[in-house]
Amino acid sequence: MKNEDIELIPVEGHNALGRDPNSNAIVNTDSTGYDAYIRARDKAKEKDQELTELKAELDEIKSLLKSLVQERDK
Repeated sequence: MKNEDIELIPVEGHNALGRDPNSNAIVNTDSTGYDAYIRARDKAKEKDQELTELKAELDEIKSLLKSLVQERDK
């Protein structure tokens, strides 16, 4: 049975929420808000990945600089 086939019981004070009478679960019916949340979550993950990559590149640059300084001091 699909969620569209179930008549949800409105949750007081929350327009985008309904209670499934069969399972008693609270269901979010705001697909626009959910899609926005997914996009924001994916963007945050992407930023975290970029930061991790930048840190790795910075570590590599630091390592190369240390090697150059050590070679010069020999």
